[in-house]
Amino acid sequence: MTKTIRYTLVSIRDLLTSFGPFILLGIVLLGIAYWWLNPNPPKTVTLATGPAQSAYDELGKKYVSYLKANGITVKTVQTEGSSANLKLLRDGLVDVGFVQGGTNELTEEDQGNLETLGSLFLEPIWLFYREDAAARLLAAQPDAKSGKKIASSTPASIPSLSSLTQLPGWRLNVGTEGSGVPKLMTRLLEGNRVEIKDIKLSTLDQTPAAIALLSGELDALVFVSAPESLMVQMLLQTPGIKLMDLHQSEAYSRRFNFLSPALLPRGVVDLALDNPKQDIRLAGPTTSLISRGTTHPALLQLFTNAAHQIHSSGGWFAKSRQFPNAQRDELPMAQEAERYLKNGPPLLQRYLSFWVANLIERMWVALSVIIVVLLPLSRILPPLYTFRVRSRIFKWYAQLRSIEDRDSPDPQIRTQLVDEINALDGMVEKIKVPLSHADELYALRSNIHLVRKKLMR
Repeated sequence: MTKTIRYTLVSIRDLLTSFGPFILLGIVLLGIAYWWLNPNPPKTVTLATGPAQSAYDELGKKYVSYLKANGITVKTVQTEGSSANLKLLRDGLVDVGFVQGGTNELTEEDQGNLETLGSLFLEPIWLFYREDAAARLLAAQPDAKSGKKIASSTPASIPSLSSLTQLPGWRLNVGTEGSGVPKLMTRLLEGNRVEIKDIKLSTLDQTPAAIALLSGELDALVFVSAPESLMVQMLLQTPGIKLMDLHQSEAYSRRFNFLSPALLPRGVVDLALDNPKQDIRLAGPTTSLISRGTTHPALLQLFTNAAHQIHSSGGWFAKSRQFPNAQRDELPMAQEAERYLKNGPPLLQRYLSFWVANLIERMWVALSVIIVVLLPLSRILPPLYTFRVRSRIFKWYAQLRSIEDRDSPDPQIRTQLVDEINALDGMVEKIKVPLSHADELYALRSNIHLVRKKLMR
């Protein structure tokens, strides 16, 4: 080993010895901050969706793909619908879930335990009915203006369903309790002063209800879903099945703050067949992505990013970038979602991977505090390093002074002291110090030589 390498290793050793406690303190503080802040999210999260093959179920698959690309496994929980999702969130059995506005009365406890990541999309209230049922049932009802019965047998004048006040006497399916639609319809019927007992309600699932409608066992069915739903697409193109044109859609949005008006444009279902033949007015709640307050903030950030990727494109009832938004939310907005709505994705996540960016974003405050604490301490390190190196040299001066103080005219004592100083010189020759402190080592050896000469006179 060359002398240069040996001296370099000595310098590194002294630096590590001097700076070691400082570095160890920094590592301990970082460990405490990491444990306290818990910056990295869990690798698994649960998402409550909806029935199999429903719009919620299909959306859940998109979230699974997005979070999987960022190293997070999403376990989807298929449920009956919005009300079931809200119950799972309240019970802490899922972390995130799709919830329709107005499907449940929110409590003060919900306001403290649940947060919204924004309204994702509009889900109109689809009330499909049989044309022959409308001809039979509406013709027997008195007209709202004249008070006379609507009587006409020509197909062109078959009365249309346009108000919930026309539903008494109908066989209507409102879906399962877990879907939230029964509670929503109860609120709307009460708003129209319609007695529930006057309607023959059933609570079949979507598929059995659609089969019963097509076979004539039901007069109408209602469900709340995105237009991408296969059931919606099928019924919109089924002969003999019509969609209710809700003339008071604007009024519903003013009376019920969780509802928004919507318009199904003429021909949007099928341009070639001009389906529907006219604009149809609808109203419906917006579906929000709801999370528990205990869900890790980094996961909320990922779900927020995914929501903007998945729902920002336009559709039948929304313009491009209209969703997600915070316009119809009934719960407080999560900070991560609110920050995204204002500023877009975090700066670091635009250039770094999620895990690296998230770690830096959540640890930078702790790092700043640690730097503030360690910066004053760092000022003592250079003097400490110098003291450590010089102490390796200066400790021999005590022995050198002891030899000099014991000087005596006695030749025997002087001979003994010369042997001691020669031994001391041999030990000092073995001292290794950084080159920056070599002058002090040579000064010590020079002083040893002077004392030796004095003893040998």
